[in-house]
Amino acid sequence: MTHELKILPDYFAAVVSGEKTFEVRKDDRAYKVGDSLVLKETGGHGLTGRETKVKVSYILRDPTYCKAGFCILGIKPDI
Repeated sequence: MTHELKILPDYFAAVVSGEKTFEVRKDDRAYKVGDSLVLKETGGHGLTGRETKVKVSYILRDPTYCKAGFCILGIKPDI
């Protein structure tokens, strides 16, 4: 499954550079390992037109580490 998500410019740049390998997201989309995320950069005036595609490689839903209703998605480039 492919999920289209908005992402702020600083985080977008960190994902594109490979520095950021995770996403903290509201767990409202039934994310699964192997899903694709299309991350669409959004600025002060809406979408910028830049996007990148990543794959979900790991999901952490442990309430010890995640705020209720959220999950941490391990991501890697979708080549």
